[in-house]
Parts: sequence; C-alpha cells; structure tokens
Amino acid sequence: MNQKPWLDSYDAGVTSTINIDAYASLAGMFEEAFETYADRVATSSMGKDMTYAQWGKYSEHIGAWLQQLGLQKGDRVAIMMPNCTQYPILVAAILRAGYCVVNVNPLYTATELTHQLNDSNAKAIFILENFAATLQHALPELKQLKHIVVSSLGDMLGLKGHIVNLVVRKIKKMVPDWHIDDTTSFKEVLSQGERTRLTPVQLEHGDLAFLQYTGGTTGVAKGAMLTHGNILANVLQVDAWCGEQLKTDKDEGVVFVGALPMYHIFGLTACALFCAHIGGHLLLITNPRDVPAFIKDLSKYPFALLPAVNTLFTALLNHPDFAKLDFSHLKIALGGGMAVQKAVAERFKATTGVDICQAYGLTETSPGATFNPARNTTFTGSIGLPLPSTDIAILDDDGAEVAIGATGEIAIRGPQVMTGYWQRPDETAKTMTADGFFKTGDIGFMDEKGFVFVVDRKKNMILVSGFNVYPNEIEDVAVRHPKVLECAAIGIPDEHSGEAVKFFVVKKDNSLTETELLEFMKEHLTNYKRAKHVEFRADLPKSNVGKILHKDLREPAK
Repeated sequence: MNQKPWLDSYDAGVTSTINIDAYASLAGMFEEAFETYADRVATSSMGKDMTYAQWGKYSEHIGAWLQQLGLQKGDRVAIMMPNCTQYPILVAAILRAGYCVVNVNPLYTATELTHQLNDSNAKAIFILENFAATLQHALPELKQLKHIVVSSLGDMLGLKGHIVNLVVRKIKKMVPDWHIDDTTSFKEVLSQGERTRLTPVQLEHGDLAFLQYTGGTTGVAKGAMLTHGNILANVLQVDAWCGEQLKTDKDEGVVFVGALPMYHIFGLTACALFCAHIGGHLLLITNPRDVPAFIKDLSKYPFALLPAVNTLFTALLNHPDFAKLDFSHLKIALGGGMAVQKAVAERFKATTGVDICQAYGLTETSPGATFNPARNTTFTGSIGLPLPSTDIAILDDDGAEVAIGATGEIAIRGPQVMTGYWQRPDETAKTMTADGFFKTGDIGFMDEKGFVFVVDRKKNMILVSGFNVYPNEIEDVAVRHPKVLECAAIGIPDEHSGEAVKFFVVKKDNSLTETELLEFMKEHLTNYKRAKHVEFRADLPKSNVGKILHKDLREPAK
C-alpha cells in the first residue's frame, strides 16, 4: 500500500481524502439539511410531496415520542416497511433521538423476523400493516420487543391516503388479517409526539447508527455494526466523488430515483442519506416490480440520479415505454449491488445516451468502496477506483498483497468499514485483518491505473478439472444472446471433472433451444467453461434488491 495508483486516475477536483469531522453525527447532518433546505421538496411518494421543514418537524415529533418511552441511548428500533414517506421520517427520528436503526426486509417470514429482532434486541418496531400478520406470528418468540407502531400506506398522503388505504385493504386485499394487542398507530405517535419535546442527545462518530443485517446469502443473517462515523464517511465520500454534478443553486434539488429499498444499504445511503446531505428531491418508488407504474412515475419528474442493480436496469429496458422517457436531466446512472452485465450497459447507453457508472460496495462498507469516475463513465466492466480515504488491497490465501494485475481477494480499509458484526466476534475476526482491512470474499485484481475488477465471489467459483471457472464470465456471454433474458451459472458435482457448469436460463424468446444456446456459448468460451447442463426456468431466485441468489440454485428443490 505504499503506492496508490488510483489517485492519478481521479477526476479533476476530486480530493484524495475527506474530512469526516464536517458533522458530529448523522443527526447533525439531518438537522442542517432541514434548516438549509427547509422550503425544498425532500420526498415525493404517490404524488404527495414532503418538504425538508416538514421532514424535520415530523421526525422531531416521532423522536420525542420514542424518548418518552424510557428507551436508553443506543437501544435498537426496527423499521419494517417498503419505500414510503414514513421511512425517511423514521430514520431521522430514531437517529435524532439517540437510538440505533434496525432495517428489516418487509418480505421476511416470521422465522427470519424473529431471528433479526431477537438478535438485535430491538425494543420497538414501526411496521406497515401489510406485514403485521408476520409480526403476529413471530411475537410468541420475541424476547425484548415492547413497543409496536403500525402504519398504513396512506398515512402521510393526506386526503388521498384514505383512497390508497381503501384500495390496498379492500380491493387489492394486500393486508392479511392480523390481531396484536397494545399497538399504537403511526398517526397517534405523531400526535402524541407533537405534545412533547425532543431532547438533544450528544452523539459521536463511534455511536452505533445502524445494525444492518447481511449474510442471508451466506448463512444466518448477522448485523453489521455501522456507526454514525461510518455512514457519514460514505456520504461524504460519495459527495466528494460526484456531488458537484448533482448540486444546484436553484430553489429545488435534483431528483433522485428511490426505487432501491431503503431497508437495503445501497438504497439507504445512495438515495436517502446522500440525497438529504445535498438537498436533493427523493422520488420514492414503493413497488419497483410494477414496472409500468414505475415508468409512469419517472415520466413526471426530471430525474438526475438513477441508482439500480443489473436486474432492475434490465426490467426497465425490456418495457417499451422506458425508451419514451426524457433522459435529458439524467446525470448519473449508478449500477451496484451485483455486476452490471456488458450487454445491459450497452442497451442502456443506446436507449438513454448515458453510460452506467458501475460502483462496488458491501453492507459492511456502508456500502460504497469503489466508483468509476463520474465524469467519464464509459463502461469497461471495472468496478472503479477506491473512493477518497479508501485503500484497496488484493490478497492471496496467506493474506499477503499480490502484484498489480494478479488475482486475489479484494480487501477494503477506510472510515466507512464497519466496526464488526453484532455480538459475533468470531465472525468479525474471520473477515478483518490485523491492519484494518475487511476481506470481502470477492475475487478480483487491480490494473496499473488503480481500476479494480471483480472476477467473482470466492464461494461461487467453480473448479473444473483444476481450472477456476467464474460464473460472471459465463453469464455475461450468455445474456448477449438476443433470446436470453436472465441467467445464472453454478457448479455441480461431476465424476470426471470434479465439478461441471450448470446453467439456469430465463428465456426472452420461447423459441430458444438448448442446442442453439450451447452453440452460441461455444463461440465465446473455451471448453472447460461451457455448461454441461442447461435448465430453463420461468424466473430465478433473487434477493430483496434483485441480486440473483446462486446459493438457492445450488440447493436441491424442496
């Protein structure tokens, strides 16, 4: 690490380090934004706007309500909702009141919810009524949960909210029957909080801000401990990297598309928190899987930042109305969460005129670690350069740094790296080096200019007759076939080669045959990388942000 070749590849004006002391805490960052951008629209959801001043007021009321419950500084408070106006209000409220946010995937089963709430020792939860039945089933096993606040989708939508709630409950029947004693409604919390005062809490960089659960794709979910300093650092790193392109002197902020769920670290930091820091306007998309409705929302706003994962870019591109949108305001299309495939990047550029700027990070790094230059985003397949104040090392199996261009495990050090896994010192010890690097489990290399390339996840690697085969490479070739929509490759036992490649494919054109696909692959891949088995499927298992779960494909069907 004596040399940092990436610094010479930075865009002009991007500093090599950030000043994390700009704020004492995330609460301070929020409070400055509420005052500085008071009259700006902060969020829009289902046609209803909320200003920064309103965001500040509502979060103050809810924070005051939480404080009168008698919770202690640092206690965990869970949120179980999709993207809606309540979400950013709650994040700010919990942090301003001195507590720690536990973001919960609203699609969790009762078993998954029980594990997360018990593991975090959450004392309170804010939950959308659509998911209250899940909480009801989990309650007998919950040890610490004392306070339950139930919200409805229309709570912050004014008069329109009554119609939304009627449609959700009665017409679409999206709220399963539930019964939980001693709950409080979201509106009651706002009303009661308005009658008391929020007591300022002394917060520092080392105080815990989020218990962000991860590892669902590798085993039992564990909580990454992300402090106020960790998240602030990442917000300021992203600001240093591309903030100048998105800031405005106008009365309104640039529009961020909030389609990635805020309960996921990518959506949380890249959308809600960075947006608040620069006074942006966050367009909240509650259900991005409803692509026609999503595109209709996009048509109403001059969106400037579109963060997405590869599968979401694909879904948009496959809808004919997406190409009809006005992309003249789009400054950055940010790809992360999983590898952006070259074929998708090329289609996106042809459709919008904008290159996808691929970035890389993990829950444990708040999440951003590397970004491609924001002003020169020609797609190369690289995950970019280390962000300011970030070091990247490529390590061999013994933990020694390898030479430039050599392949090894990507490791990250910087102020955005978590302090460890909640109540799991053994897991922390496995992933952190003595000199402060977090070992990602991703295999990659760095070129002479400091650009980092991911080859694949360490655990996804397929070993065929002693040769390493990386699924990303195979998948990237397959999606170039015009009849392939999505695909995933895994290794399965083989008596001759140890492992063989099995391919799962979702067709874009039903006329696609196994023979046709294999002949196409044969043109691009050497023999040992080719699939010996092909299975066509209607869809592929995905995580809450659309990442294909190779783990689920490796497990036998139940």
